[in-house]
Formats: sequence, C-alpha cells, structure tokens
Amino acid sequence: MTFDERALAFPCQGEQLYGILSLPEHAATRGVLIIVGGPQYRAGSHRQFALLARHLAAQGIPTMRFDYRGMGDSQGDQRNFEEAEDDIRAAVDHFFDSVPGLQEVVIWGLCDAASAAAFYGHRDARVRGLVLLNPWVRTEHGLAQAFLKRYYFQRVLEAGLWRKILRGDFDFVAACRSFTSLLRTARPRATGDASVANASEESQSPAASLPGRMYDGLRRFEGQVMLILSGDDMTAQEFSELVSSSRKWRQLIKSRKIIRRKLPGANHTFSRQVWRDQVATWTVEWIRAW
Repeated sequence: MTFDERALAFPCQGEQLYGILSLPEHAATRGVLIIVGGPQYRAGSHRQFALLARHLAAQGIPTMRFDYRGMGDSQGDQRNFEEAEDDIRAAVDHFFDSVPGLQEVVIWGLCDAASAAAFYGHRDARVRGLVLLNPWVRTEHGLAQAFLKRYYFQRVLEAGLWRKILRGDFDFVAACRSFTSLLRTARPRATGDASVANASEESQSPAASLPGRMYDGLRRFEGQVMLILSGDDMTAQEFSELVSSSRKWRQLIKSRKIIRRKLPGANHTFSRQVWRDQVATWTVEWIRAW
C-alpha cells in the first residue's frame, strides 16, 4: 500500500514539537504513536523507528513519531521519560487532528519509552493499546539480581575464565569483593516490620519505586498490551526478574489483556534486520487481532 510522509509541528506547553507522520492512502482507524526512549530522537537507533513507521504505513496503519521537548528538532529543555506526559498528550492530540477517521491509538515504546507509555496509557481514553519492548524498571536491587543470574552464570561457563585462573591471572580478591557486594544488594533486607520489605517491589507503594509505578499504570490500563523482550539484554532480564519475584506482577502479566513475545538472541535495540522485521510483523499481527 502506498503512503505519504509529512513533517509535523505542534505546540506543547508554549514550545514547538516536531515529528513525522506516515499516512497510508487508505488509513485504518487505529494508528500507532512511536515514542522515544533514552537519548534518542524520532529516527531511533539504526533508524529503527523510521523503518518501523514505514512498514506499518505500508500495511495501512497510520504512524506518527516525534521528538520530546529538548530532543532532536523540538524546542525546550531536555526531559526524561518521567516528565513526558505533556509531550505525549500533545502528540496524541495532533495525531488525531492530522488523520481524519482515526478513532484510537496504540503507543509503541522501547526501554524507558515503554515505561512512559505505561505511565500515560490509562490517563487517555483514546489509547487502546500499548506495545512495550524491554521496559525500563531499574533499581539497584533488581539490577544486582539480574547481573548475578545473567553474568556470573555465563561467566563460569567461559573457557577464557578458566584459562586465566590456570595462568594465575585471575584476581580472586577483587572478584570476591565484587560478588559479595552484589549479593548484599540483591538479597532481601530485613526490617522491623517485614523480613522482605525491600526484597520485592510489591511491598512498595506506587509512588515509592519505578517498578511500583509501572505496575500501577499497567493495572489501571484497560486496553490491550503486547510485551516484547529481547533474549540477550540486561534490561529485559531485569524485567523478567521483577516479574518472577513478585506475585502481583506475575498475576498481572498473566491477564488476558497482556500477550508476551520473546526474541531469543536479540539485543536491546533489535539492531539486526531479522530482529526488526520480526518485531514489525508481531506489531502488525497484534494490531489486527483485536
């Protein structure tokens, strides 16, 4: 299907945001808004978001991508994903203004953009779907757990490690100090009221932690969710560890509104074409399935 691309400019809190709309000749009533995570702009790493937008548009799905204030071409001071609500709302408003017949929108986000989508989705009735790739839920405790299970397990299986040990080049003292420090950070800490108060994010209020606020946002969201995790990514591993360690998270992830996909071997940004193509295919299939 043929599509056009056009530059967009729209206001947000007195400043101008800029983006790109990929509009099919015969557009579906459900569109995709790609939001950006980390120090990125609307093209994405290895032009990931540009390629995705064009793929979706070629399948008849109108797609918009844009720069937050302070990023790319947009005006204003740089802000992080926890301060993006006004920017996302302004983009959704302009998306609807720019696409006649648009009835609902899916927000697509990678890393901390996935977290921003989870914060925002339940606040806007026009948002009926979320695609969350490798959501950012970092805490010191969660990172330590993921690092212990991912890095150390793989490390002991590496031939290079054992060659260093046999040569006498391995610093056992430094390694033990590092390992002990990680164990202290990763293990549950007792308090006067509960022995696992800090062991699981489910013991914390939504305002107290990033994982808690993520959980609250997804719990409140009434639309459909597709969760995509890379098989070779620490951020994805941290999210998986969070879910496995929390009864509330496990129950939420098993709900009918959430489907899960995992791409073995893929890195954080799905940098190979085969990985990007698979993510794009999953996105189109899922959008058409409900």
